[in-house]
Amino acid sequence: MDNFRALRVHATDTGVEPRLENISVNDLSDGEVVIRCAWSCVNYKDALAVTGAGKIMRRFPLVAGIDVAGTVVASTTADCREGEEVVVTSAGLGETRDGGYAEYARLPAAAVIPLPPGFSMRDAMALGTAGFTAALAVHRMEQNGQHPDKGPVAVSGATGGVGSVAIDLLAGRGYEVHAITHKSAAAEYLRDLGAAEVLLSDDLEIGTRPLEKARWAGAVDNLGGDMLSGFTRTIEYGGNVASIGLAASHKLETTVMPFILRGVNLLGINAVDTPRELRLAVWQRLADDLRPRHLDKIINGEIGLDEVAGCMQDWIEGRVIGRKLVRP
Repeated sequence: MDNFRALRVHATDTGVEPRLENISVNDLSDGEVVIRCAWSCVNYKDALAVTGAGKIMRRFPLVAGIDVAGTVVASTTADCREGEEVVVTSAGLGETRDGGYAEYARLPAAAVIPLPPGFSMRDAMALGTAGFTAALAVHRMEQNGQHPDKGPVAVSGATGGVGSVAIDLLAGRGYEVHAITHKSAAAEYLRDLGAAEVLLSDDLEIGTRPLEKARWAGAVDNLGGDMLSGFTRTIEYGGNVASIGLAASHKLETTVMPFILRGVNLLGINAVDTPRELRLAVWQRLADDLRPRHLDKIINGEIGLDEVAGCMQDWIEGRVIGRKLVRP
């Protein structure tokens, strides 16, 4: 196999430096499966890794990109066949092993998921880790008794990748979704995805008492910090709060009262270490009852490998709405 292009991040004396390089398969992390990459995408975690704004990568140099979809071109396991279209989200890509911002990727067979029926590889990367995480959150919440009849579900960080897909999936399941954002100009976009209400975070009064008036039956939180704390105080009896991100803060200040007096459930959503059986189940739901309805609205453009590094600051500074696809 000839040399190919990859966006590799190197450690420097002052931080990190992304470089578009020519490498070979032998330069990649070990794995039983080699795929020709058709699509990748940009996640907030990718931006943290490529810019060095967050300590995402555990070794250097490393090919960036936590997601990839492509076609198997070589495999040493019967679980993955040559010619099969597959998707890999998170599973250590772009963190501990070489990722999807390359023309080829070498991957562990356990992380490789057959493309769900009715999905194109582009569709899969329109979702990526963000969409998978949103679906995992809905799946876990419903396993724990969440149901549309119980009342509205709030989604914070609503214009991001996770938030956008979460709104789409929840609305498609019949939930009344309240989208929370600081971007007033995005209200029409959020309503088009299915949000019944759009709430501006700057105007939101959640209060600071250990328990406030119950406002929502559940929540999907991308922010952490004050927003997550506020959700624990304002969720109805037995409701679920899915904690997905820390875009605002990694801190959580609360008391035991929401948990022992209202039976509120705080669900931690980890898309990286999800067991294979659960990954398969969530992707199957994405092809079935959780099938997204508005991927065309959520996708905000496509870029090539040579454009990836230059756009990452937009994610760090919160200027992005929806999802961006990458064509390796």
